[in-house]
Amino acid sequence: MSLFRKIFGLKDKPEDHIKNEERGKYMPEVRLPIDEQFTINFKANGGKFLYCENMQEIRESLDKIITENQWEDAKVLLLDERLNELFKDFKFSTTKKVSESTYFLSTCEYLISDDGSLLISSNQIAEKKLKELPHNFIIYATTSQFVHSIGEGLQGIKGKNKSKIPTNITTIKHFKTAEDKDFLTYGSSSKNLYLLLLEDL
Repeated sequence: MSLFRKIFGLKDKPEDHIKNEERGKYMPEVRLPIDEQFTINFKANGGKFLYCENMQEIRESLDKIITENQWEDAKVLLLDERLNELFKDFKFSTTKKVSESTYFLSTCEYLISDDGSLLISSNQIAEKKLKELPHNFIIYATTSQFVHSIGEGLQGIKGKNKSKIPTNITTIKHFKTAEDKDFLTYGSSSKNLYLLLLEDL
């Protein structure tokens, strides 16, 4: 029994006594729930996560992000037309030109729990490369977009778009600033990323 459990009087669960080396080499690995695994990996990558239960909370969170960063007069790069309708109440100054924008508002295809990355395609970024887009990202996603792996996400994209599979499929994984870079992130395009996650399950 751990010290914290003794202090706070918490009871051990039966599985707490089973260490990995005692489980046997053929036992399946204990996995965290998909949403919890994504959250841990996403935060480790440097992402900012805002969980919302409804669209009202999404709009309030978006408003706070804009206020916190003083983007009220800044132009937003908006390539996904569906977001125009979703956030029609906002007095956005939108643009299709990257050079005029301060931040990028978009959706994504899937949320990858294995590494905490976001899978995006030409549906969100057209034919632009990640390094061409603004440094600041705000991504709107839903809990139904969680998948375990990139392979599962790619299968989902293929299944949803049978008539025309989107091109320019990539992942956004590094959300730390330039000074946090190490040799593992060399050549990747790090972004200051906020994730607005709507509970839809």
